[in-house]
Amino acid sequence: MITTIQLSPSTRQKLAALKATPRETYDELLNKLIALVPEGDDEGAYTDAFRIGLLSARLDLRARRVTDHDLVKKRLGL
Repeated sequence: MITTIQLSPSTRQKLAALKATPRETYDELLNKLIALVPEGDDEGAYTDAFRIGLLSARLDLRARRVTDHDLVKKRLGL
């Protein structure tokens, strides 16, 4: 079954820029991007909630929405 999703024009342009070839489908591209989120480690499979949290944390790091651990300790006087 095929479905459609709504994307803003800027999101579509960003996705198009990530295509390996002009013939690569958005479905193939999105599946490659999803595969970048790890499914687990030596201790076992991650829950979906953990995978979402991991992805969110990586995006926070990239956007510099985090505070250095040592700085937090210093502010708390630890």
